[in-house]
Amino acid sequence: MNKNTPVLEAEYMSGVGVFTNIYALYNTDYMPYRLCVSCVELSEWFKNRGIPSYRYRLDLLMHRLNVHAPSELLDKAFGLSLSDQYWLKPIDLNISHDKINFFENDFEYAPFMDASLSKNTNCIQNESSLYSPNNTTDGMLRKAWIIEDGIRYLLKGGYKSETLQPFNEVLASEICRRLGFNHVEYSLAIYKDMVVSKCPCFIDVNTELITARQIMNDYDSYIHKLESEGIEDARIKMENMFILDYLMLNEDRHLNNFGIIRNVNTLKWVDVAPIFDNGQSLNIQYDGEYKFFHEIKSFNEIIQVVQDLNRIDIDKLQDLPAWFDDLLHQYQHMTSYSDQRIHKLCVLLNRQIHNLKFFLNS
Repeated sequence: MNKNTPVLEAEYMSGVGVFTNIYALYNTDYMPYRLCVSCVELSEWFKNRGIPSYRYRLDLLMHRLNVHAPSELLDKAFGLSLSDQYWLKPIDLNISHDKINFFENDFEYAPFMDASLSKNTNCIQNESSLYSPNNTTDGMLRKAWIIEDGIRYLLKGGYKSETLQPFNEVLASEICRRLGFNHVEYSLAIYKDMVVSKCPCFIDVNTELITARQIMNDYDSYIHKLESEGIEDARIKMENMFILDYLMLNEDRHLNNFGIIRNVNTLKWVDVAPIFDNGQSLNIQYDGEYKFFHEIKSFNEIIQVVQDLNRIDIDKLQDLPAWFDDLLHQYQHMTSYSDQRIHKLCVLLNRQIHNLKFFLNS
């Protein structure tokens, strides 16, 4: 199903996460974008809705949830997500999307949050705690959806012993605010003794995220497709993301962490998705390379993709390194960052701002 629109009828092997037969096609325009109609493709798509095999400490998470594999979790809540409206409806079950979706219906989140982020090793055996959108989160970082004042927020920790990712997300939000870029707003939160990032869900009950990976494999074709679907200023909005990534030396702008928002009722492309997922940045030891669709470019090459840098008011970033220095020192008692490391991070950020000024003047 796509919300309340039947898409196809198929035989599904619960627990294994595999589709073995497709019996009928209904409204194929409402299928996941560019999904081929075959059991192999459908099974792969559904598997990829689950928690990936490369999630940090996945074995411990599965142990705490008392399941053997992420595919088991997909069966606990109809395969529902907070990124789109697709779900599996048992053919003999009289139920509608408005009664089960996680945009409009509450879910238990504390047990999964503990399982994902906590340092304790207790097993979680409460079956109701597995009925949540946390079963369909992607990425390598530990994370959990929660509800506060009716708003769905995603909490996300760092990778292994590294704790900089949440601070990078907040830095990205600050840059975007100053430069006027459309973005997902990240803040910092404390979960027990851990600093995590916190952001609201930018998809609602009438929309879905279509990632760049689903659309096009090269930049010019991608821009042309967005423009042909009526998205205004598509190139400028993409260039804004490149400018942010240049300033932060973001090494992880892969094709699954940007895309477009589509209305699932009308299938109209609404807009470019706000900028999100900026954590893998400011690596002191390694300036990295930029993942530009299926190419690898240097950061100096990627900033030259921007056609008009003069629209950027670089002066708005003048005190940004001092702002970031203050932020990192506020949480120094929790991160144990040395003054030297904080200084190096701010020097690196300041260097990128000055480098951007150089390109502006050029």
